[in-house]
Amino acid sequence: MKKLPDALQRSTVARHATLSSPTRTTTGLKLLGAALGAVLVAAIAVTAFVVIDLATRATADSVALEGAPDIAPPALGEFPGAFDLLLTGTDECGEISRQYLGERCEGEEGPLNDANLLVHVSENPRRVTVISFPRDLMLRVPSCTHEDGSEASEMSKQPLNTVFAHAGLSCVAKTVGELTGFPVGFAAKLSFDGVIEMTNAIGGVDICIAEPGLSDEHTGLNLPAGMHTVQGVEALQFLRTRHGVGDESDLARISNQQQYMSRLAKKILSADVLGNPATVLRLANTVAENIVPSAELSNPLRLGQLALAIRDVPFSDFVFVQFPTLTDPEDPDRVVADEDAAAALFAALEANQPLELTGGVSPNEGVEEVTPSAEPAPDPTSTPDEERAVLPSEITGVTVEQETCSAGNLR
Repeated sequence: MKKLPDALQRSTVARHATLSSPTRTTTGLKLLGAALGAVLVAAIAVTAFVVIDLATRATADSVALEGAPDIAPPALGEFPGAFDLLLTGTDECGEISRQYLGERCEGEEGPLNDANLLVHVSENPRRVTVISFPRDLMLRVPSCTHEDGSEASEMSKQPLNTVFAHAGLSCVAKTVGELTGFPVGFAAKLSFDGVIEMTNAIGGVDICIAEPGLSDEHTGLNLPAGMHTVQGVEALQFLRTRHGVGDESDLARISNQQQYMSRLAKKILSADVLGNPATVLRLANTVAENIVPSAELSNPLRLGQLALAIRDVPFSDFVFVQFPTLTDPEDPDRVVADEDAAAALFAALEANQPLELTGGVSPNEGVEEVTPSAEPAPDPTSTPDEERAVLPSEITGVTVEQETCSAGNLR
């Protein structure tokens, strides 16, 4: 075999350099670096898989919202501007709830959208207002388009909780948007099983029961006075109870649910949840499994944008209110909108004013306000000198910094 010319021969060692033998230390560092690199690559791969998996599952049953505002594609950072999100809870049973509710799940008409909450998040400065609408609110339902493209007719006056069965989640969002004047850009539906699974994912919610305790044979809930952590089926029982609180009306139940949601908001915004990656991942996975989102809400990046938008909202500007109503003159068991009081609420939200509630925490004795167990620390993000919009006394509700207890109606 011919030998290459000297000029074309490549040495594997730099000329004039001193060769050193590899030591155990250098070999160990190289192996450690390779191992760390492998772990990093694996972590990135797992994270990518989780995100793609969550996105795929969330998108599978997503619903397009008719008449929703144009929304920019998801991006890094918090969501720009104000937005409105509708959360609808239906009375649909699943494998878990069917085991506990039995006959309650059989032969029911529906499904009914018994819980309807509009989450309004303002532009900067950020404020969160959650409006609960009574299930028996009589209102106009606009014409809507079914998912298969067919048309659902307009109805001049129907109970709000029949709209989902009439034309689906998109129609509920369109109806609430027309009632409030705030076009709904995002929406999600949650069933009985979803409530059970999501409360399990965060380890339950602490709720307060006032003397003499709470008992409701209709839901099977029995809780003595004091603090309790409810999750799973017990959380569903607590959210469903009507006969166990106040005057046994749906309005009393809404106040009871607002206690739960206020304490839930505190927990999710705390380090116990948002500061725990394992809990966040478990919650994200549970959300993907148990909600039916609107199309714009099915992207994990979008969920991150919305979460970032509310992370620094002071508890005094995180407000839960009941939509103001009057007794329906045509049916004493139904309610209609109190248009004057509602107009004052919507004007304050449109102007992005902080809210001052004057109507108390419950119109039907569903809850009672209590003194917090510990004095809250000053919030550096709050704006105490900013003029607040004083809402009419017909509007009741609670801020997250307030504490309430369920007023059981044991006699």
